[in-house]
Amino acid sequence: MKKYFIQKTPFVVPTTDGKIIEEHHGKVATANEEISIAHMIAPPKWSEPFQTPEFEEYTYIISGKKQFIIEDETVILEAGQSIKIEKNTRVQYSNPFDEPCEYIAICKPSFDFTKVHREEN
Repeated sequence: MKKYFIQKTPFVVPTTDGKIIEEHHGKVATANEEISIAHMIAPPKWSEPFQTPEFEEYTYIISGKKQFIIEDETVILEAGQSIKIEKNTRVQYSNPFDEPCEYIAICKPSFDFTKVHREEN
């Protein structure tokens, strides 16, 4: 048995907001409960509601910019920068800019929609 797995067909998460989400490893793509790794592209002017996830989230920006409102502080990351957000932290993710933002998101433990705790708009 091989001691590695090459992901060639990530799970494409269906969205209604124009965001592209390809889960390469995680609960859905590989039944991995410990960590999830996703390639994402947030379109210009995209945003999500505030949320308080029960998992750590790491983000690495490949291109463009992404805005984070963490508790009451606004942080903007650019290409080549990364951030770690601790679990149980109130955060909002958005791309209020004119260009798409391509990034990698890693959640530990794995992303679980039932543990995101998104707020109503």
